[in-house]
Amino acid sequence: MSDQTRRGPGRPRKVPAGEQRALVLAAARPVFARAGLRAATIEEIAQRAGVTRQAVYEQFGDKNALFDAVVLGVMEELDNLFGTPPELDAELDDRTWVRAHFGQVLRYLDLHPDAGQLVQEAIRTRDPVLTQIRRRVTGVYVESLQRRFARRGIHLGRSAEALITMAVGMAEALNALSWQGNEPDTETIIDLLTDFTVGGMTAITAGSPELFKKLD
Repeated sequence: MSDQTRRGPGRPRKVPAGEQRALVLAAARPVFARAGLRAATIEEIAQRAGVTRQAVYEQFGDKNALFDAVVLGVMEELDNLFGTPPELDAELDDRTWVRAHFGQVLRYLDLHPDAGQLVQEAIRTRDPVLTQIRRRVTGVYVESLQRRFARRGIHLGRSAEALITMAVGMAEALNALSWQGNEPDTETIIDLLTDFTVGGMTAITAGSPELFKKLD
């Protein structure tokens, strides 16, 4: 290769579009988690990613779209973590089954605090991507709960959707709660969510079945 075609010593290499996108997403995640959607800037994200502001805009269009992509990445991690509730766990008792799934999510948030902050920000800003993902996750667990009780000859109907929606809402609320004094440990929160959810399952099938039949 001649000297005329050789890249100069100080000239940066052109980063492929796919690599640029990954760099921007990785840089944007801690910025959005710390500063929130409103205060985060494309300039800081671009500097962290080692790309130009123009490259960020070319990849994502605007800051809201970039935030959506970051939130989607967190939810994909959660999807990969717990996936679709497997049929094998049909052999678990209700409390063990519920606790296992709450435990997976909350322990993940313990290990990745920025993910919890991003979810809180997505809830606060009513991010449409979070709404879509919440609907999908809720649907997966509604179907799983209905199948679980159908094996016992119990038709849950719309009460399953009500229960799962309340369980997801409780988990989100506790994740966002500012505790006074010492914050309870994660296992205590998992137990609290589990007991409330199992209590709701008992109410549907034994405690107050007539109330839940009114939902159908």
